[in-house]
Order: sequence, then C-alpha cells, then structure tokens
Amino acid sequence: MIKNNPAANILVVEDNAGDFILVESYLDYELMPVIVQAKSFGEASSMLFPGDVHFDVILLDLTLPDNSGEKLITDIVSLSAGCPVIVLTGYTDIEFSIKSLSLGVADYLIKDEINSSSLYKSILYTIERKKTIKELEESEKRYSDLFQLSPQPMWLYELGTLKFLDVNAAAIKHYGYSREDFLSMNVKELIPYEDTTENGSTFPKENDLLMLPIICRHRKKNGEIIQVELQSNIINFKGREAYIALSIDITERLNYIAAIEKQNEKLQEIAWIQSHVVRAPLAKIMGLIDLIQNHDPSDTEKDDLFKHIINSANELDALIKETVNKADIAT
Repeated sequence: MIKNNPAANILVVEDNAGDFILVESYLDYELMPVIVQAKSFGEASSMLFPGDVHFDVILLDLTLPDNSGEKLITDIVSLSAGCPVIVLTGYTDIEFSIKSLSLGVADYLIKDEINSSSLYKSILYTIERKKTIKELEESEKRYSDLFQLSPQPMWLYELGTLKFLDVNAAAIKHYGYSREDFLSMNVKELIPYEDTTENGSTFPKENDLLMLPIICRHRKKNGEIIQVELQSNIINFKGREAYIALSIDITERLNYIAAIEKQNEKLQEIAWIQSHVVRAPLAKIMGLIDLIQNHDPSDTEKDDLFKHIINSANELDALIKETVNKADIAT
C-alpha cells in the first residue's frame, strides 16, 4: 500500500496556493509522499520532459496561466510517459469529465467534493491500476514473443468462422503464404481438395481439436502437400474465443517410417525365401548325396545323380543371387 511507501512521488500541477495547501494537507494526512508543485504548464513540462524525474501520479488542475482545458490534458498526458493523471477541477461538466477520461485521464475529481479519504483512494486505485495494466502489457508481450519467435508454425483462428486472426513468421516462411494471404483465409483452406468430401472439408470437429495430437495433410502455397501434426487449445484473443494452433511438419518423419516399414517387408520376404525356397534345392542335393553314399548305385545311376546334383546346385546358386539382389535393394 502507498501508506507504507514513503518514496511515492506526486506532482501537483496547481497555480492556486490555497488549493495546493489543501491538497498537500490531504496527502500528508493519508500518505507520506514526496510532493512537487508546478504552478504552470511550462513548469510541469520542464519537470516531465527530461524524463529523469519519476512520479507515481500527477494531480492536474485544468486552469493554468499558460494552458487549460482539453489542450492542457492532451499536452500533459503526452508528456507523462505513462504516469497516471488525475484531474482536480472546479468544473462539474459531466460531458467534459467523460471526454477527459477518453483522452487518457485516470480519474476526474471535483475539488469541492474531495477529502483526504477520497483523494487517497483515487491515488491508490490509480497506481494499482497502472501496475495491473503494466503487468498485463508485459504478459501480452511475453505471449507475443513466444508466439512470434517460435521456430514452429503457429496461428490463431476464430471459433465458428475458422478465419485466421494471427500467424507467426515461421508459418509464413514454411507455408509460403504472406500474412495478408493467411488473414484472408480460414484454416480449412489449407486442406488439399482431394482430402475433402461431398459434405465439405474433413477438418476435425471442435471437440476433437483438444484431443491432441491430430495428424492431417496441408497444402503449401506452391502446391506441395505436407503431413502435419496439429496441437491446439482455446485462448481468449482480444475479447474473442479462439484456437491457438501449433503445426509440426512430420512429412520427413512419416516418409522415413514408411521407408523402414517397406525395408522390413523386403527383409521378411528374404527371410521367407531363405527358410523355404532356398531350402528346397539344398534338400535335393543332400538327398542325392545320401543315395550315392549309402545305396551303392551303379555307374550309370551315379552319372544321373551327379547331373541332378549339378542342376540343384545351379538352382541354388540362382536363388542365392536373387536373394542377394533383394537384400541390396532393401538396404
């Protein structure tokens, strides 16, 4: 709280001595501030322009010797560098008070109606509001940095219409569409025509989008078809419900897996050939040798058996060569 912060610096832009003393007494009663007075717009601008003096809040009277009214508000707000401005005035014009808030004023107080408590609350709420806004801006900047600097394509699109709301640099580079192209499209238009049905695109249902990951095909601007893994979640974007999506190109990974599976099929075929086809002529040779060794065939029978052995050997040799060729192709 400000009461525990003696370093709170307050600039009071007020030329009326009586009003300044009253405001000072209110502040001293509730706070322990460092109060600086500027009696004119010129003095205030000299204190604000260098940027070496930090103020937590500016209390501004609307009637000064060298500036007043709407122009004074505009000039002070432009010099305040984000420091909140609270107007203290004798004017009770409701329309003007509303307009002053639209010009960047944090609060609008009538001098005759303020007291130490109301002034303290206004200052406290104004400073806390500034802190909240600053934290929100920093949070939005962190989001923006994470989004824009992501090495993976990311985009935001609106629920219902599916129109792109924002897209990062990685998506523009990877897909080839310009930012303007993306913002004129909806996410269904990334899906190739051949992946659509008579009832429209095969784009996943909204409930399915949160069941991560989803694999589908996308078409780049140059016509190249890629396989992507989509990961999505719901986010509030500028007051609208939207999906934030991360697109990971897995085309090379799937091609590699497909190549491995094809290679495994060939290796399985080779294993089958070795265990079945190659074994047939080998079994013949072994049977013929057994006849020669154990059954004492005649010379004529031996010649016939040797011919069968040679034929089986040639058959085995051809099968081995065919298997080697298949193995070379598989690797």
